[in-house]
Amino acid sequence: MTDRVNDPVPDEAPKLKEYDGEGITVTFEPRRCLHAAECVRGLPAVFDLQKRPWVQPGEAAPSEVAEVVRRCPSGALRYHLADGAAEPPDDPTTVRRMPDGRLLLRGDLRVRTGSGERHEVRAVLCGCGASGNQPYCDHSGPCAGGDFDRAENR
Repeated sequence: MTDRVNDPVPDEAPKLKEYDGEGITVTFEPRRCLHAAECVRGLPAVFDLQKRPWVQPGEAAPSEVAEVVRRCPSGALRYHLADGAAEPPDDPTTVRRMPDGRLLLRGDLRVRTGSGERHEVRAVLCGCGASGNQPYCDHSGPCAGGDFDRAENR
């Protein structure tokens, strides 16, 4: 009999919140949000933390909502259009290492997690190993005080 103490425990499947609007659906994965605030700055009528629900995609044209969602560096916000079209990945794929160790990725990504492989178009991966949401950064390690440089997010 082999002792498997070091095997990772599978993570729970991601919990997504879904917000429907005319022509677009926005999803939000709270555990991935790093509070870069690109959404709130980009379209405050759609992304308003004072309202419930806080995401109201019907308050702007689907193309505007999609443009702002693509600014979310962590991938916590995603969208798909009413015709079924999902967000296209950046081409070529880019990887940027932030000074605090986080890795910002954009492109056609396959990320292995404890709950299986995920297809992503944007992600911020943990570079310090302290995240409780591996492999994604959750600001629980040395990068806890790090802010996103707006120029890095585009």
